Amino acid sequence: MLSHRDIWNAIDAVAERHGLSASGLARLAGLDATAFNKSKRVSKDGRERWPSTESVAKILEATGETFDAFLAAGGAYLQTQMAGPARSYVPLLGLGQAGSGGFFDSAGFPQGQGWDEVAFPSAPEDGSYALEVSGDSMQPLYRDGDVIVVSPTAQLRRGDRVVVRTKDGEVLVKVLHRQTAKTLELHSLNPAHPPRVLEVKDVEGMGRIVWASQ
Repeated sequence: MLSHRDIWNAIDAVAERHGLSASGLARLAGLDATAFNKSKRVSKDGRERWPSTESVAKILEATGETFDAFLAAGGAYLQTQMAGPARSYVPLLGLGQAGSGGFFDSAGFPQGQGWDEVAFPSAPEDGSYALEVSGDSMQPLYRDGDVIVVSPTAQLRRGDRVVVRTKDGEVLVKVLHRQTAKTLELHSLNPAHPPRVLEVKDVEGMGRIVWASQ
């Protein structure tokens, strides 16, 4: 007999297996981003809420999972949670804080106080940190409230999505289009925003986006 916990564990497990948050899985399935939020699983009077069969069907269609694999994933996820989550934590800042100075050392690594923390589903690279997206300038890839994890030590290549911090306090989430000894050419994620060309001497730090909670 299936329980309330079985179904919700299965949804969480499938999301994690595909590198998504619960809200990211909901969007992938064409549902409202809040459809699988923890708050939606229990009513205000404490009664358990079940996801609809239509929601489950849309998850299976969007991910290519079979129903048997879906249920098996839920059982495995429960065992993992009982054993303790194999997750790491990285420091978290808002984009505005990241551009305000004082939160990074000269090598671009996070330092000092004022950081929150966010769970990261694998071992982070040295110096990795997280930023919470605000506004719509990073759409369609990143939406308001998404969390991105940035590695300042990851090798950078053309086409990588990066976070660039300037000495003037700007924090830019862009695509690295070209890098020379003197300039950076950055393209916007949102086509409504034009490309930017920065002089390397004006850049405080740059890191590659290695994960996003979508």
